[in-house]
Amino acid sequence: MLVVDSSVWIDFFRDAPAPAVDVLAQCMDKSDIEIIVPDLVLYEVLRGFRHERDYRSARRLLEGFTVEAAFSPGLARQAAEHYRAMVAQGFTLRSPIDVMIGAFCIERDYLLLHNDRDFEVMHHLRGLRVWLH
Repeated sequence: MLVVDSSVWIDFFRDAPAPAVDVLAQCMDKSDIEIIVPDLVLYEVLRGFRHERDYRSARRLLEGFTVEAAFSPGLARQAAEHYRAMVAQGFTLRSPIDVMIGAFCIERDYLLLHNDRDFEVMHHLRGLRVWLH
């Protein structure tokens, strides 16, 4: 199972050249890789579209994958524990949503494709599995 972070989806929809976008395009063509879209990622990506046509097109594409609810009270506590542990080690993450997505992936043992340095910290300090590209 592969979770694709909003950082990659945003680059994908902007046609931005990035190694993670190339990986995403390859994964979309393979039937043996299941792409998971957490609801938090769905929100982060869809909120950025200015034109209704682009919004609808992106929504259709994203909702064609497996969309999962990312949060529960237990996962909220786990995310807080991850955040506190990283801060205690001297790292402050920029985005609370990234911590939530990272905790979601750790809890479900999902692989994460991203283009965001916050996740590298979670990979090294908290065991987040990331796609190395």
